[in-house]
Amino acid sequence: MREDMREEAPSAPAALRVEGLGLQIGGARILEDVDLDVPQGSIVGVIGPNGAGKTTLFNAVSGLMAPTAGRIHMGGRDITSLSVPARARAGLGRTFQTSSYFPGLSVLENVRLAAQVREGGNYSLFRFPRPGDAASVLAHETLETVGLAHKAQAPAGDISHGDKRKLEIAVLLVADASLVLLDEPMAGVASGDVAGLVQNIRDMQRLKDCTVLMVEHHIDVLLGFVDRVAVMYFGTIIAFDTPQNIMDNPTVQSAYLGRSA
Repeated sequence: MREDMREEAPSAPAALRVEGLGLQIGGARILEDVDLDVPQGSIVGVIGPNGAGKTTLFNAVSGLMAPTAGRIHMGGRDITSLSVPARARAGLGRTFQTSSYFPGLSVLENVRLAAQVREGGNYSLFRFPRPGDAASVLAHETLETVGLAHKAQAPAGDISHGDKRKLEIAVLLVADASLVLLDEPMAGVASGDVAGLVQNIRDMQRLKDCTVLMVEHHIDVLLGFVDRVAVMYFGTIIAFDTPQNIMDNPTVQSAYLGRSA
């Protein structure tokens, strides 16, 4: 970790602790000595120029890529060697830059499938739901929460990009994830839908008391509602602080914003 980073103890137990994380591919260092403590119940933004390693960090935390150095702890548990499904069962949820859903199913069916798993079932498309079963009730309630109840029967592939992002959040809500990684949730979302999506993220954190770590290029949007910001540059974190202190940080201004220190 860089010497000019603030070394403040988190005010709450770490929901995610990354220690000395490194990743090399073919001799190239993609991540190097990444340290990060994400307090329980916080919303933390991750920013940095293209190629800084933000999505790679998410891939390592979620288990899609195996780090070549360091450890990853979630809620005090070492998950470095766990598989992607095992991390999901431990409470880790993630979205990707490209929306993930079943386009041929209705909005309701997408959420009900996730609710079905939470209620002890599986992802079987051949299980005929009863209107009053637990999975269906949970799916309807969750669509109300994210503002998609009026589109419950619409094919998921036909709704707007902003609504698809809301659908992903609905799936995370029913999955009951305790740590949520959002990879550019505002990407491609119409400006008129951004405020609603921000509110969905806030509501998810509040309703589930979960921790949110999000990569976002819309800096003005992100700085308005996150608790802290991590700045990545050339595969490492060069600053981790409050939004205001990040914007005032001369190292960040020089490395990320292109201003002279």
